[in-house]
Amino acid sequence: MIFLTRRAEFSSAHFYWNDAWSVEENERVFGKCANRNGHGHNYTLEVTVAGEVDPVTGFVVDLKELKEILEREVVSVYDHRHLNLEVPEFTTMIPTTENIAVAIWRRLEKKIPNAKLHRVRVYEMADLFADYYGEP
Repeated sequence: MIFLTRRAEFSSAHFYWNDAWSVEENERVFGKCANRNGHGHNYTLEVTVAGEVDPVTGFVVDLKELKEILEREVVSVYDHRHLNLEVPEFTTMIPTTENIAVAIWRRLEKKIPNAKLHRVRVYEMADLFADYYGEP
């Protein structure tokens, strides 16, 4: 089994807010991140796929094709967007780093030919990161 990782970057704005809570509870739990105007981050995304090497091509997956999939499914959707306001999955899910990793997994899970999605890692500017390996 071979593991390959491709990196991409995007910049997005977001805020943290739970509609079931009061303004005071949102501000207490999320602090400055509860500002409904939002704030932005530069993110680094690493997607790791696993598979066997094709004896004819020598590839597990064509990295150019993987780059195109990441661009189409993630970067073009998330880059320079306000996640809460412009990205469908975050109308009902708080766009924490952890939830961004889960959402990206769901976007990519069945779209990478000849390889199995192994890991999605999302880094924020402050080197905080979340790994997602799929459902247990």
